[in-house]
Amino acid sequence: MTVVSSNEKYSFTKPNRPSVTLLAGLGVEGDVHAGATVKHRSRVAQDPTQPNLRQVHLIHEELFGELRAAGFEVAPGDLGENVTTSGVDLLALPIGTLLHLGDEAVVEVTGLRNPCLQIDNFQDGLLKRVVGRDEAGRIVRKAGIMGTVTVGGVVRPGDPIEVELPVGPHRALERV
Repeated sequence: MTVVSSNEKYSFTKPNRPSVTLLAGLGVEGDVHAGATVKHRSRVAQDPTQPNLRQVHLIHEELFGELRAAGFEVAPGDLGENVTTSGVDLLALPIGTLLHLGDEAVVEVTGLRNPCLQIDNFQDGLLKRVVGRDEAGRIVRKAGIMGTVTVGGVVRPGDPIEVELPVGPHRALERV
């Protein structure tokens, strides 16, 4: 992990922190998106009783380099993620992958982040860089992955990440 971020109020970006505490079944302690049920405003409006499959948002730091090369200035926490990783191909992980963060915490991968138009409010044209289409015309989402906390613990920049793939056939990530 390179950076951890959280914000207690609704804001597109999240300030970087020296550490965050993950709480089993809830998410990042003190973060506006923590909770057993959905916290994202549009999802609450649809059905506030839905389970929160978006307790923790992870983005691969390599995306920031790609965006910088395209003329955008994006740093860890800017896209609202809680954990910025390096060296892990997050987008290629299957549903149900367990990410062991630091000494204790475990996050179960639930799916891809489905970015909204707020990204263009942050920097005009950014949405087209994080959501596009492949050569076959399929939608490609690059704005990170979401997960739920199965085991809590403190997570700090520099902590290791261990990837534990699920048993059985792997299912590709879909938007959550």
